[in-house]
Amino acid sequence: MYETNVTVVGRLATDVSWSRFGDGTVVANFRLANTERRYDRATGGWIDGEKLFVDVRCWRRLAENAAASLVRGDPVVVTGKLYSRNYEHEGQRRTAVTVDAQNVAADLSRCTVVLKRDRRQATEVGASGDQQPGTQADAAGPAALVGAAPADEG
Repeated sequence: MYETNVTVVGRLATDVSWSRFGDGTVVANFRLANTERRYDRATGGWIDGEKLFVDVRCWRRLAENAAASLVRGDPVVVTGKLYSRNYEHEGQRRTAVTVDAQNVAADLSRCTVVLKRDRRQATEVGASGDQQPGTQADAAGPAALVGAAPADEG
């Protein structure tokens, strides 16, 4: 109820690393980078501002799809729960920010994608052509990003 949900737009700063636990649960991790863009009135142009790096953690099917679909540099939109952790490294206090992802999607304003839909169950259609109760009209389940091509950003 008191969770901090966020949406972060950026590019993968690392490749996706993943592992499988003994019970079969898959977890995937990657780092997301975002650079603020600001308009500088003095120069009359856009300049880079502060950089934000966020660790992203995905679980189960989302983790499998992220590991199979994403590579460093891909533009993505991530939504999830925000967590921070304070720690000390070489005498300096630091803070790590992690998003426990609920959704990861390609940022279509910066790339194009080809979707591969996972078919979970076949569509059952009766002789009259009507859909049977309890079945899906479109058996296409969640889609996985197969490939991303950078869009013309110029």
